[in-house]
Amino acid sequence: MAPTVALGLMSGTSLDGIDAAVITTDGKTIVARGPALTIPYPPAFRDGLRGLLGRRPLPSDAALIRELDERHIAAVHALTAAAAAPAVDVIGYHGQTVWHRPAAKGGGGAPSAGETIQVGCGQRLADALEIPVVAQFRVADVAAGGEGAPLVPLYHRALALALPRPLAVLNVGGVANVTWIGGDEAPPASDGGAAVIAFDTGPGNALIDDWLQRTLGLPYDDGGRIAATGTVDERRLERWLGHPYFSLPPPKSLDRDAFSFAVGELAMLSAADGAATLTAFTAAAVARGAASLPSAPRRWLVTGGGRHNPLLMAMLASRLAAPVETVDAVGWRGDALEAEAFAFLAVRSLRGLPLTLPSTTGVARPQCGGQRHQPRRQG
Repeated sequence: MAPTVALGLMSGTSLDGIDAAVITTDGKTIVARGPALTIPYPPAFRDGLRGLLGRRPLPSDAALIRELDERHIAAVHALTAAAAAPAVDVIGYHGQTVWHRPAAKGGGGAPSAGETIQVGCGQRLADALEIPVVAQFRVADVAAGGEGAPLVPLYHRALALALPRPLAVLNVGGVANVTWIGGDEAPPASDGGAAVIAFDTGPGNALIDDWLQRTLGLPYDDGGRIAATGTVDERRLERWLGHPYFSLPPPKSLDRDAFSFAVGELAMLSAADGAATLTAFTAAAVARGAASLPSAPRRWLVTGGGRHNPLLMAMLASRLAAPVETVDAVGWRGDALEAEAFAFLAVRSLRGLPLTLPSTTGVARPQCGGQRHQPRRQG
């Protein structure tokens, strides 16, 4: 079957903007990578998205969700207008995760157990762009008993075909997650590739962002500069690492706000000390998760916004027993990688290939997924 040109769209839990990227793939290997871009959200829209987090959408949210779709439509137009952009066959639209509780208990008005919610209408994009769209990538996995996250590991594995292994790929977005890619031994689920294990390690950038928004009115700690002037509260850090999540075996996943209590506990600290402590929490949680890997990685490659934080990278390097580098060091596009992944997953969905494995989400068997939307004729 001929390779497919796919465009992926990603809006992560850091709420910083839209990543869009084009790749050509057969769903197993990457044939070519096309143009990519990032469009930051304006502050007012970001604040609106923040207000959707942790709850089911209401009818009154319809205008905001439509705006989310329209901003993604505009991102596709901007990307496909690039001089080198090929004609796109399919779009992978992640939408915006507002609630992720694959094993949550009901009560108190919260969604029931086994629910993940990504807002955004794939059909609206398909109709506006006249291109087939695959959306709602997590729902089938959660319905089948999986965690619904992380979703990017199979793309990490496809990228890493020529790299020495075992290898760890660490994504530090709003939440941090790791993909461990083994050598050529038999994979834990027979899907034709090297062994891969994945799970959320703990908080990523979200707590740091929320703390600085609360204390200084800043959206994030640019370059870790604020945290670099602070002192880590080691006693608080050690207490947080005693959270039951860190004792759970993988696969496991988190909602963006699962550790939001930590921000509330820092009220007596300076902005810098709080930022330093939360940055150390992200790094320490990764190191705690590393103990669950089948064997020590020869190398850690870091992607996501966290790789732009030199303090976090230094903290990771001090806690992990292997070299720590950004994915850019091996020629991957760190700012586009998740968008590329949803392009890749869209093609896998169209071809009936698994998006998740027992070793990446805990689902009982390799699981395809995604809802497919064909453009409807207008008029």
